[in-house]
Amino acid sequence: MSSAPAPRWTLLVHGGAGILTRDTVSAQTDAAARAGLDAALAAGEAVLAAGGSALDAVEAAVQVLEDDPTFNSGRGAVFTFDGAIELDAAIMDGGTRAAGAVAGVTRTRHPVSLARAVMDHSPHVLLAGKGADIFAAEQNVEQVDPDWFVTPERRAQLDAMKANPDGWFDVDMKYGTVGAVAVDAAGHVAAATSTGGVTGKRWGRVGDSPLIGAGTHADDRACAVSATGAGEFFIRIGVAHEISARIRFAGEDLQTAADTVLAETRALGGTGGVIVAGPDGDVAWSFTTPGMYRGRAGSDGTRRTAIYGDEG
Repeated sequence: MSSAPAPRWTLLVHGGAGILTRDTVSAQTDAAARAGLDAALAAGEAVLAAGGSALDAVEAAVQVLEDDPTFNSGRGAVFTFDGAIELDAAIMDGGTRAAGAVAGVTRTRHPVSLARAVMDHSPHVLLAGKGADIFAAEQNVEQVDPDWFVTPERRAQLDAMKANPDGWFDVDMKYGTVGAVAVDAAGHVAAATSTGGVTGKRWGRVGDSPLIGAGTHADDRACAVSATGAGEFFIRIGVAHEISARIRFAGEDLQTAADTVLAETRALGGTGGVIVAGPDGDVAWSFTTPGMYRGRAGSDGTRRTAIYGDEG
């Protein structure tokens, strides 16, 4: 008597896109990024392999990346123009289309988990600034001193930007946002994204990451998407929802939809990348920059990380 095939699941993670080439990324950063991506895959994989939900898996994967100073999220996040760190995150369940998000939080170790708390324990979708910090304390989401997020490299980036009279925003064009998408054994998809934003951001600027439909979106009828890139353009296009809509209404495959929407975004002047997972187990990643920190794991034994464009 033959046994039933094991349920299929797939997980993708990203750690940002940008001017990432073998000439611009040091061997040390290359190794650190791959190790971080692999650790995130392991965390999400442990959930999915045990029959857990895509929602729990993407939260677990992003938590690992938020603790890794290699990336621009949580510890290692970039500085605002005024020398502060303000964190944004979102999470969405493709089965119910429930979502939670936070913007401009300053003390939450894992903003993705605060976004999950907004989804699970509030009547709202997006909380921002002081109110989000108050909600975090009320929900007993782990808090840290703001100095915990600080790294010397990020402070140096802000100093370099301020020293350049023409400097504005992310001078290195490295969008270090982190994210994860997954489909679980039950065929449900989920997405999560977390970021420190862009170096030198001002006036409470919020990018696409915590905006449902722009940088984060999940719908079992189409796909789950987590984006990284020039947030102002991703917001204007509604990148994540646009990809989902093309799959759902036009019948496009994941890769075609992602490539098409990113090409449209680039035509307006915005670059970046996305990871996409569909309820049938199909996945895709697409980026219009030289590289994107990315990784994939699956129930078929797939496990790989990549950085540069020529890695496929």
